[in-house]
Amino acid sequence: MRQVTRQEKKFLVDPISAAKLRRRLSAVMHEDEHNGACGYRIRSLYFDTLHDRDFVEKLFGTDPRRKVRLRLYDPAGDFALLECKQKQGENQLKRSMPLNRSEAMKLIAGDAEWMLDRKEPFAAEMYAFIKINGYRPKSIVEYRRQAFIAKENRIRITFDTDIRSTESNVNVFDENLSAHPVLNPFNVILEVKYNGFLMSYIKDELNSVSKRPISVSKYCLGRDITMGFQF
Repeated sequence: MRQVTRQEKKFLVDPISAAKLRRRLSAVMHEDEHNGACGYRIRSLYFDTLHDRDFVEKLFGTDPRRKVRLRLYDPAGDFALLECKQKQGENQLKRSMPLNRSEAMKLIAGDAEWMLDRKEPFAAEMYAFIKINGYRPKSIVEYRRQAFIAKENRIRITFDTDIRSTESNVNVFDENLSAHPVLNPFNVILEVKYNGFLMSYIKDELNSVSKRPISVSKYCLGRDITMGFQF
C-alpha cells in the first residue's frame, strides 16, 4: 500500500498565465519524468454509492469525506491503482494499492471477493467499505497533466487540461473511449500539493500570475450529465 498525506489547493488559471507559470516553475523545480512535450494522460473511474453520497458530500463540503477511484495511465496496460482519498480539514490522506487488469475488471463488474485473497490490510478495509456502502462505478474522467516537483515538503504542482468524461461507459481500459469535454478549454486547473507548508520561493512564483481558487472536483465535473452539475 502507498500512502500520502498532504494539503491540496486548486485554482483556475487561463492558458496564457498557465504557460507563463510553467516556464517560471521549470527554472526552480524539477519536471515530472513522465511530462514529455505535452504532459501525460490520466484516466480515473470513480465509484459512488447508490444514492451518490460522495458526490453530495463533496458538493456541500462535508468534512470528513472519502472518494474511491480506479486510476490508470495506459488503457492498454495491465496496471491500475485502487485509491481512497480522505479529506479532513486542510489535510488529505491518499492510500492506494496496485491491481492487475483482471482484478480491476472484476471490481468494475461488482465482484470484490478477490480482495479477500490479498494480504494487504488496506484490501480488507476497502472490501468492507465497498460492500457495506454499495459502491459501484459511476463516471470516467480523463485529462492531460503536466507536473513539477520539489523534494522540500514533497511539493507537487500540476496543470490539468483537456478534461473529458463519460457516464455511459465504465470500462476504464477501453482504448477507444468516447468522452465529452466538461471544462471550458480556456481554463486550466492548477493544483498545489505539499506537506506542512509551501516554500517561499515557490509561493512567489505562484503569486506571479492571476488565479482563482476553486473547490470543484473532477469527479463532480464528470457527473455533469446525470447530476446536472455545471461549472
